[in-house]
Amino acid sequence: MIHDTYDVIVVGAGHAGNEAAAAAANLGASTLLITMNMGVIGQMSCNPAMGGIAKGQIVREIDALGGYSGIVSDHSAIQFRMLNRSKGPAMWSPRTQNDRMRFAEKWRLMLEQTNRLDFWQDAVTELLIENGTCVGVKTQLGATIRSKSVVVTAGTFLNGLMHIGEKQFGGGRAGEKAIRGITEQLVDHGFSADRMKTGTPPRVDGRSINYAVLEEQLGDENPQRFSYADTPQLKEQRSCHIAYTNLDVHDLLREGFDRSPMFNGRIQGLGPRYCPSIEDKIERFSDKDAHQLFVEPEGWDTIEVYVNGFSTSLPEDVQVKALRAVPGFENVKFFRPGYAVEYDFFHPTQLRHSLETKAISNLFFAGQINGTTGYEEAAAQGIMAGINAARSTWNQDPVVLKRNQAYIGVLIDDLVTKGTKEPYRMFTSRAEYRILLRQDNADARLTPLSHAIGLASDERMQQLEAKQSRIHAAKKGLEKLSVAPNEAETLLSEKGSASLKQKQKAISLLTRPNIGIADMATHVDSIQALLTDHQLTPEDLESMEVEVKYQGYIEKEQAVADKLQRLEYVNIPKDFNYHALESLSSEAREKLTEERPDTLATASRISGVSASDLAVLLVKLGR
Repeated sequence: MIHDTYDVIVVGAGHAGNEAAAAAANLGASTLLITMNMGVIGQMSCNPAMGGIAKGQIVREIDALGGYSGIVSDHSAIQFRMLNRSKGPAMWSPRTQNDRMRFAEKWRLMLEQTNRLDFWQDAVTELLIENGTCVGVKTQLGATIRSKSVVVTAGTFLNGLMHIGEKQFGGGRAGEKAIRGITEQLVDHGFSADRMKTGTPPRVDGRSINYAVLEEQLGDENPQRFSYADTPQLKEQRSCHIAYTNLDVHDLLREGFDRSPMFNGRIQGLGPRYCPSIEDKIERFSDKDAHQLFVEPEGWDTIEVYVNGFSTSLPEDVQVKALRAVPGFENVKFFRPGYAVEYDFFHPTQLRHSLETKAISNLFFAGQINGTTGYEEAAAQGIMAGINAARSTWNQDPVVLKRNQAYIGVLIDDLVTKGTKEPYRMFTSRAEYRILLRQDNADARLTPLSHAIGLASDERMQQLEAKQSRIHAAKKGLEKLSVAPNEAETLLSEKGSASLKQKQKAISLLTRPNIGIADMATHVDSIQALLTDHQLTPEDLESMEVEVKYQGYIEKEQAVADKLQRLEYVNIPKDFNYHALESLSSEAREKLTEERPDTLATASRISGVSASDLAVLLVKLGR
């Protein structure tokens, strides 16, 4: 055969597969990325955007680890917004609107420039499994390609079935065929699989929209970036717009419910709770007279527009009639209708925290195959699966991020310990250590770890050290610098803050809730001079301000995290007999036997395992 034997084979070139392939190759593993279509590597199958609430933190974490998603997003961004600015910094979440074509192009080019990464256009139809270990793949073209580990990132393609009204088409997304054979093979090996569904809205001709009656949604005045690297700064931005449905739209949609695959039983898979179809929304929230639609351009130059919020699998004629009843869309022209896609996934409780399957060694799953939804969640799993697939080939311990270390750690721990019965989406509320897991400090949290394992570059580490040095020196300067009452009088008056009776350290002024470092620099010359001397960037200033203002909360949360983290060091033998402990509740015995947690901390997060059950285990384990 024309193929070599590889360290790592990655199946699928979506967000999960791309990050997995890049991570494995950059760690030094010979890697093969197999995709059915080289022309759609890194395709944004759904909305043309990256980040958002909690998802933006994940993109920053991927970047801090040395992944590509943040860089690709910055290079293809057409708008940047920091969401949740009105709330505390733990909730701030970056989001970009992206040029769909440039996004995919940048992914392709970055992967092509990655050493030790090869490509093969083909469909994988079978995994090579010998003595309980995955040792390669077989493809539709008849190739047998061997490897030391395999990462499967099949997205929505495993037995994918698309629905538009009463019509059904095999496929993972519009114009691309489904993958058959892998699910059946793994089920024969004892895996538990199920069905999920996701949907997408119509794409329309922007020239046919009356933007004059829509609300304009501008990007941030001073846009930031996802990546901590030197990526392009947005100098101009494209606006998004907001439209609204109405009761007439809802009535027109209901006319098609008898032909809806969601309501007539054709779709068996469960859809995402937090991104429902428009027909689902008007049924579940029948008391609402209107729903928001976000009108998102697909790029700088294209006229194609994504109607976010109008995801649907209703018949095409119903989609057209209903959308044309939305103000501003009276004359809208469709490029393609919305549709739903149903696909297989494997219950993620069948995985270790490394994302290696428990049943078959050296086989890793990442992305929607694990029951998640979203580019960011998929990419996060991809980079961790790629890291651990590569490390497994050298018999190195896996890298597992903790819940107090990264949103990625929360994501994987939730999946592996709790599982999911609906498409899993990340939210800030899922993380118990939100103030530690901010979007501004992802590099400080993760780059040293990534550099230590050989993924983050020396340059990345040097950039982090320089940033931390600048911030530390500036904080020390603020602790020493005294501000006289007359220097701060104008600032404090404008902000409605109590005036100074005597000189006060600048750092104390910054701890006041309504005083920001930018305000202080604007009104106090000595503070402006200090910040200029230390050459702090706007991002540096933001990080420093958060650290100063929230120091007490950060320290308290870190103390709680440290206390619980001690349970991470209490290991549970793999062959531990839970049924022999009569003091355990029957539910705990059942769940623990099924999940086989590695540590007491993992056991503590399994639904049905109580504090008293943990106490019993501690005693039995001699702790």
